[in-house]
Amino acid sequence: MKIYKNYIGGKWVSSSSKKTFFSENPATLQKLGKFQLSNKKDVDKAVESARKAFKKWKEVPAPKRGDILFKVAGLLKRDKERLAKLVTVEMGKVINEARGDVQEAIDMFEYIAGEGRRLFGHTTPSELKNKFAMTIRVPIGVCALITPWNFPVAIPAWKIAPALICGNTVVFKPSSDTPLCAVELVKVLIEAGVPKGVVNLVTGSAEDVGQTLVKHKDVDMISFTGSVFTGEYITKNAGLKKVGLELGGKNPIIVMEDADINLAVDGIIWGAFGTTGQRCTAASRVVVHRKIKKKLENALLKRTKRLRLGNGLNKKTDIGPLINKKALEKSARYVSIGKKEGAKLLCGGKIAKLKGYYFKPTIFAEVKKNMRIAQEEIFGPIVAIISVNNLDEAINVANSVRYGLSSSIYTNNISYAFKSIQDIEAGLTYINSSTIGSEVHLPFGGMKDTGNGTREGGIHGVEEFSEVKTVYVDYSDRLQKAQGVE
Repeated sequence: MKIYKNYIGGKWVSSSSKKTFFSENPATLQKLGKFQLSNKKDVDKAVESARKAFKKWKEVPAPKRGDILFKVAGLLKRDKERLAKLVTVEMGKVINEARGDVQEAIDMFEYIAGEGRRLFGHTTPSELKNKFAMTIRVPIGVCALITPWNFPVAIPAWKIAPALICGNTVVFKPSSDTPLCAVELVKVLIEAGVPKGVVNLVTGSAEDVGQTLVKHKDVDMISFTGSVFTGEYITKNAGLKKVGLELGGKNPIIVMEDADINLAVDGIIWGAFGTTGQRCTAASRVVVHRKIKKKLENALLKRTKRLRLGNGLNKKTDIGPLINKKALEKSARYVSIGKKEGAKLLCGGKIAKLKGYYFKPTIFAEVKKNMRIAQEEIFGPIVAIISVNNLDEAINVANSVRYGLSSSIYTNNISYAFKSIQDIEAGLTYINSSTIGSEVHLPFGGMKDTGNGTREGGIHGVEEFSEVKTVYVDYSDRLQKAQGVE
């Protein structure tokens, strides 16, 4: 069994704990390797390495930093199929989705590399004569990036690329469910020419690695994607660090009476069961107009029953496994909750009789908006159908949860569409498309308990990983006092 190491200060090193943990294939339960179960000493070394490298890295001209990121994108293109297969093997998603995971990383490194020739500030007139005013962007310092398992290449790329282009250095803590994908991504960064110490990889538990990074006095920023519970912990314990949080969703697809039902079913299948429902943008609620409720249910049920569970490397597979046994048990538990609450189980609701962590795609009907299965993020292939009488009621249902990440409406009525854009409380709204499909040059993030107001992607990713400095240049050769003070 191969043993993989941490990457600190430009070297692959073992943890001082002398302990390791396994990563496994959720489709076959095959062990993929041993990884370092790191401790506080390892985190300290990684942070020290990043701090030491920061001074030189921030002085590298941003276009030169961009050149390295362009090389990363090129290497990811070269290795796309190999990395996609690794994503499927370690995370479980079907191979076409895994290719999309890697492509998203390619897109992000390409886009952000171009920001090396922008990193725009702005100029503005001063209120005084012979005085110049502008803003510039400066790096934050050492950024701790804590990433989840569901997009084991894409989400690290969404954080690493903007962190590096802005001149920061990085300590990267991946999920313990997908550490091999993280190792392979770091190898690409090394091959592209990222200097020693600029990116450091530390694997291990949330308690020993994650919490230590959050509280570390020499970490300047935390960027985290994961659960609300952990986000609340970070908020309470990070002190005055800059913090970026993306914390999940309970995303609705509204289907109005005038909608193209076949198109809506396409979107629901993709949103609810793509990545086995393990996306923060998953469509876990379908809010349907009562007039077409039965027709939609029948069409959705027919399509869902044809979905094929299996290993994601098999081209005929539609839905792969859940990530681990805990996720499998969670989905089963929420099916029991839904039944007890009085929802009607239309299909699925059971652990599949296959080796691996497979759960049958599940549809509940007759769901009320306040039921737990309509309120709580399940992160599994379970969708709740809620019927409404009109658009106002649909929007009310859409907004009735603590989250506000993604949303969708299927309609041919332009008034319905624009009212939804205006009134749905979410960071993303799709018209006649599913809740999934963010593009790297546009902001990604949500409202309410989905996060703390930060956005990733596009120029907002640059804003998240940089500070703004205001600069005044007075060339009047005398003391000038602002605000009209004589």
